[in-house]
Amino acid sequence: MSMPYLGDPSLVWTADQLVAALGPMPLSRIVFDPPPGTATVEDALQLNERHDSLCELIDGTLVRKAMGAYESFLAVELIALLSTFVRENKLGIVLAPDGMLRLQPDQVRLPDVSFLSNVRLASSGFPQSAVLRAAPDLAVEIISPDNTREEMDRKLRDYFTAGTRLVWYVYPETKNVHVFTAVDNQTVLGEQDQLTGGEVLPGLVIDLAKYFETPEIPQ
Repeated sequence: MSMPYLGDPSLVWTADQLVAALGPMPLSRIVFDPPPGTATVEDALQLNERHDSLCELIDGTLVRKAMGAYESFLAVELIALLSTFVRENKLGIVLAPDGMLRLQPDQVRLPDVSFLSNVRLASSGFPQSAVLRAAPDLAVEIISPDNTREEMDRKLRDYFTAGTRLVWYVYPETKNVHVFTAVDNQTVLGEQDQLTGGEVLPGLVIDLAKYFETPEIPQ
């Protein structure tokens, strides 16, 4: 039995129903002002601009992104690697976790790292507004302990439905990267492997052992 649509304003949701429909996920990640199912892109924008937390908009419900210090470090490292490659080859742009992408009218996602090609930007335009109406060519999510399997499965479907061509799920604890070229097409890479850009970023090669390497802190 499928869950009712979260954005139906005629429905009143219990906390348990919301958690089940969205993930499940910790209740603390769900924003209740405005009430779930009634939030808009403008609400997400205002909350993110106040820097209270980064929130995604899912079927009219604001959900706080899960991110920790190590996950943030890995996102920054990947942004640096991708930005250098993309700029040198004049392929498009790379966005950070606060880059808001509107995939559907009531859905805004914030990938931890995203790449948009020149071809895609030719349709959507350069992101001079706060929210870009486009799906990324590449979406990267650094998986946190608070991220659930159901939540990430839903996000994967959302990306590919909107037109994303490549998705990377980075797992810091196991030091694995799950590479998706479709919802049902997955390759798992470990530290001994090299991560490539495939058809989306041809020529890109990332040594995963070096990427996951923890920097030495001087004593």
